[in-house]
Amino acid sequence: MGCFAAITATSPLRAAAQAAAPTTIRLQPEDLERGQYGHQHNFFFLPPGKTGEESYLSAGFFGQKLRPYLGTNQQALAELDKYKRQKSLYLADRILLVGSVLGYGAQVYNGGDVHYATPGQLVAGGLLVTSLVATLFINRHTNEYLKQAVDSYNTDLPAARHGSLRQLRPATYGLATTPQGQPVLALGWQL
Repeated sequence: MGCFAAITATSPLRAAAQAAAPTTIRLQPEDLERGQYGHQHNFFFLPPGKTGEESYLSAGFFGQKLRPYLGTNQQALAELDKYKRQKSLYLADRILLVGSVLGYGAQVYNGGDVHYATPGQLVAGGLLVTSLVATLFINRHTNEYLKQAVDSYNTDLPAARHGSLRQLRPATYGLATTPQGQPVLALGWQL
């Protein structure tokens, strides 16, 4: 029995099946192309081990459906929290925009007469302009935060960390001297 388990655990078919199913999270190609000021609709992703168009899952409005797949990767979770913060600001901004338009419109026909520049309308117009300007700042990096969360998860996978000592190779090297004048080997790494 133990011999059979050892053979099946190391069989070429099992190795081929494991190689075929990627361990990374992949975003839809259209979502990868979203940059700054891109669309603010949900991202779709392929969970680890899944393939095919029908396997894409929605990340949810705040990225909440992606969170379980990120596990304990703190950097990826921090980026996802930034995405959630930006989406919350986006939602509040949309509410402010609609509220200011409705507030302005309600005051135009206040009392049967048409008014376009009452103090209440000026405040509503100011809120509208503030909302439109805030949208530019809110949408600037929102999509990048979710993409960065996926990238952080994918680069921190155990398979990406082992197998090569190239990651430990210094980026720069040379000779330096100590304050006492003794020569030392100086090594530098890029983070």
